[in-house]
Amino acid sequence: MSQFKLVSEYKPIENQQKTIEDIEKSILAWNKYQTILWVTWSGKTFTMANIIADLWRPALIIAHNKTLTAQLAQEFKEFFPENAVHYFVSYYDYYQPEAYVVKTDTYIEKEATINEEIDRLRHAATESLLSRKDVIIVASVSCIYSIWEVEEYLSQVMEFEVWKKYEMENIISDLIKLQFKRAAADFKPWTFHIMWDVIEIFPSSSETVWTLDFFWDELDKITRRNFFTNEIYEVRQKIDVFPAKHTVTTYEKIDKIVPLIKAELEERLAFYISQWDVVKAERLKTKVEYDIEMMSETWYVNWIENYSMYLSWRKEGWTPSTLIDFFPENFLTFIDESHITVSQVGWMYAWDRSRKENLIENWFRLPSAFENRPLKFTEFEKKIWQTVFVSATPSDFELNNSSVVVEQIIRPTWLLDPLIEIEDMEFMIDDIMRNIREAKDRNERVLITTLTKRSSEELSAYLASNWLKVRFLHSEIETLERLEILKDLRTWKIDVLVWVNLLREWLDLPEVSFIWIIDAEKQGFLRSARALLQIIWRAARNVNGKVTMYSYKKKISAAMQEVIEITIKRRKLQEDYNSEHGIIPSTIFSKIKELAMTWKKNYTIEKWENLQSKIKYLELEMDIASANLDFEKAAELRDALLELKKGRK
Repeated sequence: MSQFKLVSEYKPIENQQKTIEDIEKSILAWNKYQTILWVTWSGKTFTMANIIADLWRPALIIAHNKTLTAQLAQEFKEFFPENAVHYFVSYYDYYQPEAYVVKTDTYIEKEATINEEIDRLRHAATESLLSRKDVIIVASVSCIYSIWEVEEYLSQVMEFEVWKKYEMENIISDLIKLQFKRAAADFKPWTFHIMWDVIEIFPSSSETVWTLDFFWDELDKITRRNFFTNEIYEVRQKIDVFPAKHTVTTYEKIDKIVPLIKAELEERLAFYISQWDVVKAERLKTKVEYDIEMMSETWYVNWIENYSMYLSWRKEGWTPSTLIDFFPENFLTFIDESHITVSQVGWMYAWDRSRKENLIENWFRLPSAFENRPLKFTEFEKKIWQTVFVSATPSDFELNNSSVVVEQIIRPTWLLDPLIEIEDMEFMIDDIMRNIREAKDRNERVLITTLTKRSSEELSAYLASNWLKVRFLHSEIETLERLEILKDLRTWKIDVLVWVNLLREWLDLPEVSFIWIIDAEKQGFLRSARALLQIIWRAARNVNGKVTMYSYKKKISAAMQEVIEITIKRRKLQEDYNSEHGIIPSTIFSKIKELAMTWKKNYTIEKWENLQSKIKYLELEMDIASANLDFEKAAELRDALLELKKGRK
C-alpha cells in the first residue's frame, strides 16, 4: 500500500492516465529528466499527485514565485490530507541584502523583516524530512540557497523521554544553545518558559507547545497543548526538540573556527597595509572583529551565514548544503513552469556572486563570504535525482535533455484551444467595438492586452466614453483591488478588462470568450511565442473562445506564426478526440469565491507590514542621497515619506 494517500472525487481521464503511465515508465527506467507538456486547465497538479502516489516517493515541487508556490501547496494539501505537505519559501517580508555601491562609495547594511509564520513553515518542512517518509515540499527557488549542514542540524536535536531524569539547569542551558529564548510575557515560537516543575517549549515549527511535567528531576508527562487555551491534543512517551534556527552551532565549533577566521583576516589586512590602504584595512578589521566577538560570546551573529564555509568545514568551492540535502535518497523533483524556473535557478548564483564581489573587493567582507551562496546550476543538477519538468511552453533545455516529452492536451472539461484570427491595427477600434457588442449580447466578457500602462489607461478611457463598463489593470493596482476587479468582471459589473500583462496572474475567467492582443507583432518578452501562448489560453475556458491578434498591416511575426501552428495542431487533436467519443463541450462556470473578511483582515496586516518596509526603504534612500550631497533627491524622498506616514495614521 502506498505511503501517500491521494484523496480526490475524480479519476484521471484517458489523456491524463497516458501521461501518468508514460512518465512513470520513464522514471522506473531510471531516466534523469522527463517533461510534461500540458495545456492550461488540463489538470497538471492532479497528474503530478497521481505520479507521487503511485511511485511512493518523497517529492520536491519547485515553482518560480511565492504566489504560485502557495497555490500549489494548497492543492497538494487537499490531495494528500493525511501526509506531510509543506510550504518552503524565503521568510523575508522585506529584504535589503548587504551591498556596496562603488560609484557613490555607499555601504548598504543588510536589513530584513522576517515573516514568523513562513519561518515556522520552513522549520516544519525540514523537521518532517528528517522524521518521516511521506513528505511533499512545495518550494520556491529559495530552496537552492545555503541553509545549514544536515548532520550539524541533527546533532543539536534534544530528546525527552518519560521516566528519565534531567537536570533543570542543563535543560535551560541546552535550549539556549539551540537559540531558544526564555519568554517573559510574549510566548511565541522559538521561546520557552518555566513554571515551577513544568517547562513549556514552543517549537519553531509548530503552532502548539510541548509541556514537560516533572516530579522532582524525573520527567513525568509529555503533552502537546494549545498554548492559549491549554487544551491537550496528545500525550507522548518521547519527543525530539529541533533547533530554533537553521543556523545553530556550538561553542566548541566557534572556538575552533575563530583562529581560522583571524588567520584569513590577518592575511587580508597585511596585503592592504602593504598597499597603504589603511581605510579599507580598518573597515574590514572593525567588521570582522565585531563578528568574532559576538560569536564567541553568544555563538551567533546576525550575518553568521558569511562564515558558513568555516562552520560547515567546507573548502573553497565546495558545494553548500541546501534544503535538497534534507531529502532522503530516491526523491522526485517536479519543476513547475520550468521554462521560467530553470532559468531562475541558473542565474541565482551569478546575481549573488556579483553582489558579493563589490563587498569583498571593497573590504566589507572576507573572501570566504563567497561560499555563502546558492547552488550553481551544475551543482543543482547533481543534487536532484529524477526530475519531471512541467510546462505549457517548455524551453530548449527541457526538450533537449528529456528522455520523454509527454503531451497532455485534452482537458477534463473537453474544451478546445481558442480560434485565432489576424486583423489590421488600422481598423482595430471599429472591430473591437463591434465584437464587444456581440460578446455582450451573448452575456460574455472581453479581455484586451496592451504593452504599456499608459495605453491600457487611454484605451479604457475611450471605451468608457462609449458607454462601456470597463476597467484597466496593471502592476500599480494593489492586490486587493485586482481581486475586486476580477470579481466584478465575473459578476457582470464590468464588460471589458484592459490588461498590460496577463502572465503574472493565474486566471480562472470562464466568462471571457474574446481576447484581443494589441501590437501582437512587436518583438520582446511580452510578445514572444511563450507569452502569446499563455495569453491565448486565457480564452480556453469558454466554448466560444476566440483570440484576435492586431498587427501593423496584418504582419505575422515568427512568434505569431509558431503560436498559430501550435494552436491549430492542438485544436485539431482536441476536436478529433471529442468527435471520436461523441463529446459536445460546454462552458463550465467555476464558483466565484467571496473575499472573506478573514482574508481582508490578513491583507490589511500584510499591507501595513509592506508600508512599514517601504517607509524603512525610503528612509535609507534619503540617507544615502543626503550623504551623496544630492539634497534635491533627498527632499523629494522626504516628501514621499511624509505622505506615506500620513497614510499609516
